Amino acid sequence: MPQETVTTLAGSDEVARIAELAAASGRLGIDTEFMSEGRYRALLCLVQVAAPDPDAPDGVRIALFDPFDELDFEPLAAVLADPAVEIVLHAARQDVAILRRAWRTDVRNVFDTQVAAGFAGYGAQTGYGNLLGAALGLRVGKTASYTRWDVRPLTEEQLSYAREDVVYLLQLSDALHDKLTASGRLEWAREECRRMEEASDERDPETAYERLPRSGQLDPRARAVAREVAAWRERTAQQEDKPVGSILPDPALVEIAKRKPASPRELEQIRGLHGGHLRRRGQAIVDAVAIGRDAEPIAREARRPGGEQGDAPLISVVEAVIRARAIEAELAYELVASRAELEQIVIAARRGDPEPDVRALTGWRRELVGAELAELLAGRRAVTIVAGRIAVTPVD
Repeated sequence: MPQETVTTLAGSDEVARIAELAAASGRLGIDTEFMSEGRYRALLCLVQVAAPDPDAPDGVRIALFDPFDELDFEPLAAVLADPAVEIVLHAARQDVAILRRAWRTDVRNVFDTQVAAGFAGYGAQTGYGNLLGAALGLRVGKTASYTRWDVRPLTEEQLSYAREDVVYLLQLSDALHDKLTASGRLEWAREECRRMEEASDERDPETAYERLPRSGQLDPRARAVAREVAAWRERTAQQEDKPVGSILPDPALVEIAKRKPASPRELEQIRGLHGGHLRRRGQAIVDAVAIGRDAEPIAREARRPGGEQGDAPLISVVEAVIRARAIEAELAYELVASRAELEQIVIAARRGDPEPDVRALTGWRRELVGAELAELLAGRRAVTIVAGRIAVTPVD
């Protein structure tokens, strides 16, 4: 067990040292602290790393780096992009997205301990502290999780908390590797972890309108206006580093798209716009509306074929088969398929359409149950009960 140490922030020399150790061992544990409140995108506030070190008292070298300092992070960025180095994180998606943007690097060969836990029988969304307890019998404090990481100096409590987030990370990874290797599920977990490598918090202003609530109810011309106003809002929020909702609230934006105001005075009739919005941004909003009015209308996307009343029992049967296979494989059901995917699979089978492009029918999921589902829905297999368990057997 790692010894108690006084935690301090490290400099550029330590960046290079950690990078050397990670490259030599082929492993790096990493975590971040960030602040999202009041900003357009999350601000990277602290980076914690762990690398195997034969000279360290516990075999692991821990370092904490302050991104606000003028440090050379290039050696670590290069390690993150090196496919020969396994990058160990927990709940990796947002960490990967922030590091890719902040350090302008790829993150390859990700091993997400939360994802891996779902294949090892611990649950698909198990938190770091709970997973440490379940897998290693360890406990860590969570006293500083909701503190101001953007304020300097950081407190000793914050630094100690941040250190604990990586001090056992490689040990946890080892335990999960061993369990997944024994069950034959390691490559399945690796396949799923690769999805994290492309995580991004970059947003395209031109498609921002698609995330608006009830945007599907807008007529084609209103959708064109919504696209221009939402793109203006996105660019303004990025320039001012503010949340998009503080620039223009969603409900007001949708109403603007419907009404298409031609002057700042007409904006006054729309709820949700206070005086500050009108004084500072009224003309800019009207200008964006004008561009949208003159643009080509945007037709609604064709809706997927809908389900029928008789689909519900089939979906339930398919779900039961998936749950049975997940239990047998000791992995979290949530990893295999969503309800929406099951609906698409059943509807396509009923209509005689080609298999839909969904995760449940590809990769390790197809190996586990996807191919079996396709045979079942084609009538070539039947669901039976054998020794009190669900079985899918060939139809004679």
